[in-house]
Amino acid sequence: MDYPKIYIKKNKEKALKNRHSWIFSGAIATKSKMNEGDIVEIRKSNGQLAAYAFFVNGQSIVAKIFEHTDKPLILDKNYWKNKIFKAAQLRKLLKNTTAFRLIFAEGDFFPGLIIDVYNQIAVVQTYHLGIDKIFSYITEALDELGYKHIFVKKTPEKSQITPGWHTEPYNEQIIIIENGLKFYVDIEQGQKTGFYIDQRDNRKLIEYYAKDRTVLNLFSYTGGFSLYALRAGAKSVDSVDVSEKALELAQKNVELNGLDTSKHAVHAQNCFDFLDNMPANYYDLIVIDPPAFAKSQNTVPNAAKGYKELNLKAFRKIKSGGIIFTFSCSQRIVPELFRKIIFEAAADSGRKIRILHQLKQSIDHPINIYHPESEYLKGLVLYVE
Repeated sequence: MDYPKIYIKKNKEKALKNRHSWIFSGAIATKSKMNEGDIVEIRKSNGQLAAYAFFVNGQSIVAKIFEHTDKPLILDKNYWKNKIFKAAQLRKLLKNTTAFRLIFAEGDFFPGLIIDVYNQIAVVQTYHLGIDKIFSYITEALDELGYKHIFVKKTPEKSQITPGWHTEPYNEQIIIIENGLKFYVDIEQGQKTGFYIDQRDNRKLIEYYAKDRTVLNLFSYTGGFSLYALRAGAKSVDSVDVSEKALELAQKNVELNGLDTSKHAVHAQNCFDFLDNMPANYYDLIVIDPPAFAKSQNTVPNAAKGYKELNLKAFRKIKSGGIIFTFSCSQRIVPELFRKIIFEAAADSGRKIRILHQLKQSIDHPINIYHPESEYLKGLVLYVE
């Protein structure tokens, strides 16, 4: 098939050589006529084929590469289905969970597509028109993998796939199992696709530290970290989130697992305000897992201030010998910047603080070594004297 072509300027070919996933507008020398969502050939200045991409026609990013190759490919149904099957093969490395990310966009060389699995349900998020054109192949692959219930979650992007069920609806309450704990998941109304799957390994780690500690879980959502802390034998756990509905589900999750409800309290409150008003020297384990503060590059400075403020408040009030799990899931807050923000908060607190662990997303959110932006979740476990 003869695809539209984008030719890259000779002095802009380094990113292409390094197999990065994005083509920026400033790198384009010339291009043929193309429509948004088209599959296009990316060619070097000398005309040699270098990659295939989706044309997304953004202000900055104009194309997203899904295959680096110098050989022509047949991009038929089998090509796209095999891409999903290969991703499924990687997920066979996972253990002790019935919920995982099956497709992680650029992390699986499939930009614009997210698929999360909850038992036999596949929740799909599509982010550009290129995915729309191959959507039937995606659903066919999911069916062959055994996912008989497919739900499309609405995204704010350009995709025109209709949100909602694309198969028979799954009308029962969804309950997943993660490391032996059960969680209710609301895929239709919940945040993201219903559950923060990417924190699986980090939630498990909190059990190492939570026994006999007084735990504060900020931005707790449906209580992921809280349940692990309770199972580990925490003295008490306070879950704080602005969403009353999420906290209701957190309480139900505590009950679902037969954990001691008297040790768990929920607070429907702004987390910044909670930190301001909470007593000093009361908590000795604090989890700070906020939503993405930086949605675009121009919001990074304000986002950095927000992350610093959260951590500084926690540093000042946590008990001596306390542990803080702190995270950023903002892609634009790169690991080096996150470390710098935490350093500045630590310095302003005047306390002795040491790093015990450096954390990242779980393995079903693989980091594409050629696309550093796929390393979006950063975390530190800190010991505060």
